[in-house]
Amino acid sequence: MKKLLSIIALALAGVLSLAFVKSAPTFEELALNKPMPEAAYKMKDVSGKEVALNDAKTEKGLLVIFSCNTCPYVKLSETRIKEYSDYCLANGIGCIIVNSNEAQRSEEDSFDAMVKYHQAQNLKCLYTVDASSKLANAFGATRTPQCFLFNNKGLVYKGAIDDNVKDPAAVKAPYLKDALTAVAKGAVPATQETKSIGCTIKRVE
Repeated sequence: MKKLLSIIALALAGVLSLAFVKSAPTFEELALNKPMPEAAYKMKDVSGKEVALNDAKTEKGLLVIFSCNTCPYVKLSETRIKEYSDYCLANGIGCIIVNSNEAQRSEEDSFDAMVKYHQAQNLKCLYTVDASSKLANAFGATRTPQCFLFNNKGLVYKGAIDDNVKDPAAVKAPYLKDALTAVAKGAVPATQETKSIGCTIKRVE
């Protein structure tokens, strides 16, 4: 009898697990050369204004960074995010940081917390609330930090900031920096796709 109950319990667990897998949402990451999705979608910036990707982009392009306030990987990347967002603005490339952690709006990723974070980091680019993770879903973004760089034609780089999130001094391949330099010159980056390493975006289930 005990053996039979164990078999039934295992079978039920398998069914429940399969149901969970089938119902779990999947997001297809934006392909290279594709135009910006949801470019007119308005988001609340820390300034209080409603802005869209179309408002942030320039003739040269736009860097979109999916990020947040609290992810340990974001914390390790803060100086680089600041450096490269400033580089964008100084070189005629638009830049916008997007917080898609909809499941944490009542916690550390609330709008008020974002305002304080933006000020503390002395960021000059836009930092927006992605309500219901709509933009992240359109991009197929799953991590923080995760970068998507567009030139005036489409997506030319996506992925990580560089090859060593833990130690900036040990970086051997500054992927995003090289990509930004290429776009600033009107060229296509030599490396166009890398794997993002970071926390998962906290979507509402």
